Amino acid sequence: MLELLKEKLTSFYPEMVEVRRFLHQHPELSFEEEKTPAFIADYLERLGVEVKRNVGGRGVVGYIKGGKPGPTVALRADFDALPIQEETGVDYESTVPGVMHACGHDGHTATLLLVAKVLMQEQENLPGTVVFIHQFAEELAPGGAIEMINNGCLEGVDVIYGTHLWSTMPYGEIGYRTGAIMAATDKFEVTIQGKGGHGASPHETVDAIAVGAAVVQNLQHIVSRNVDPLHSAVLSVGAFQAGGPFNVIADKATLIGTVRTFDEAVQEMIIEKMEQTIKGVCEGMGAGYDFSYKKGYPAVINEATETKRVMKAAKQVTSTVYEMAPNMGGEDFAYYLRQVPGSFFFTGAGNIEEGIVYPHHHPKFNFDERAMLVAAKVLLTATLDYLTEHSTDLVKSTRG
Repeated sequence: MLELLKEKLTSFYPEMVEVRRFLHQHPELSFEEEKTPAFIADYLERLGVEVKRNVGGRGVVGYIKGGKPGPTVALRADFDALPIQEETGVDYESTVPGVMHACGHDGHTATLLLVAKVLMQEQENLPGTVVFIHQFAEELAPGGAIEMINNGCLEGVDVIYGTHLWSTMPYGEIGYRTGAIMAATDKFEVTIQGKGGHGASPHETVDAIAVGAAVVQNLQHIVSRNVDPLHSAVLSVGAFQAGGPFNVIADKATLIGTVRTFDEAVQEMIIEKMEQTIKGVCEGMGAGYDFSYKKGYPAVINEATETKRVMKAAKQVTSTVYEMAPNMGGEDFAYYLRQVPGSFFFTGAGNIEEGIVYPHHHPKFNFDERAMLVAAKVLLTATLDYLTEHSTDLVKSTRG
């Protein structure tokens, strides 16, 4: 069955591209998706797939129940876009000003839809159920995953797989990793309250810029001097907002940044050390402060057995398959993996010869569309491998 379905996927590749390009031309922002989920649901229903709409808000879930008993595998794709003005110049460029698919979610959606089309053609021979989770709002915390889970999208699911098309990896490569593959993504903000005054009389002020600079400098020591070098963590200050006229000492400064971690103990230690550092610097320099810390998506932690299955599946599709280093980006696929075992992997989609070299979230971002077919075949192979193995186990246990 597998080889037949892979051949059918290849024959459906032009449609996969057509679907992707249509979605690319009609992007919708996180939590504002209306036409996209309707398009997805309509497409699945035309295939004969059982569909639930408005799952968790704007999500779509499709169910293909096989003609033979067996377990349930879930596959997930996201479909939201970003507030970026596209600069690719392609003939299927976004038609929505200031909004574009700059992260490959249009490709994720097209990939999953065509996997569903292929599996529907062998529904009677399918030993189990495949659930297609089309998720809204991956780009913007709190994200769509948690609400879709709360609304039951994982009910009865035994395992889940997902992938990310990745423009900074060459086409034809698959990157997997057991354990932590993507980081927890947190945001912090520090407001420093000093005492403003004339630039000529600094002794009469508490310079919020000077305090803020000291805070930034000291925050940089938290990771380098508190985190085990064998572990990974990032603390970055991305914005320092303060000041006005050249001859006025600022009374207020705001620092905004992010923390990325893979281990919850490291995450909690960094939060504690940040509080201590900010308090010590501000009080020592005579300033007040407010520190807010917002936890974002947790780390994406792949289960060992299912990651091995993905690796095995990938090697049946392409020759360049390797265990990759952890990625400091974030993904709310993490929430699914907290509920059921599974694995999330990266599908190379870059192409230097074609000029597809720009990173995700860049106005010129694009990907080699052939990567969708690679991703589809890996997902299909892993799915059928799991269904076959565990439906056999089910038969054995029933006979026993």
